[in-house]
Amino acid sequence: MAGLQDAGLLAGVITQNVDGLHQAGGARDVVELHGGLDRTVCLGCGDVADRATLDARLTAANPHFGPRVDEINPDGDAELPDEVLDGFVMVDCLACGAGPLKPDVVFFGETVPRDRVDHCFGLVEDAGGLLVLGSSLTVMSGYRFVLRAAKLGIPVGIVNVGPTRGDAKADVRVDGPLGEVLPELAARLG
Repeated sequence: MAGLQDAGLLAGVITQNVDGLHQAGGARDVVELHGGLDRTVCLGCGDVADRATLDARLTAANPHFGPRVDEINPDGDAELPDEVLDGFVMVDCLACGAGPLKPDVVFFGETVPRDRVDHCFGLVEDAGGLLVLGSSLTVMSGYRFVLRAAKLGIPVGIVNVGPTRGDAKADVRVDGPLGEVLPELAARLG
């Protein structure tokens, strides 16, 4: 994607990823639709802070906490027995002194903030085309942009392994792995 941006063919990126993958790959102007795991948000005042700062504060408040975890899930979750958590000290929000704090991500059942959705609609409406990469579009949070583009007559291209919810709205559909399709596309267009 960074190559497509460098060639002037991709103006912005809307991602459902929460792991900073696109930014690590050099992409710019990335809108993280579902937020990012590198930040925390206070549920009391809405302050957004760096997650590494929270980690340092939690480590300082719990110097003897260091449970051994046999398995950590890809999303960072780990199962800990209750006795390991006895005495664990939570820290308050630095902005309001309360909290609670959580990762700045949209969890299942939560709603993407309206201002973020509106910003993404604006990106789609200003685009010459919408390129969907590596998404089955199963959830409405991403599929809504395909619907908006199709309604406005903006061409939609989809690259994914396997079918997607948006296939009927696509002007171009490529079934293939992004690791093969994107470099070839960037080379041809760049």
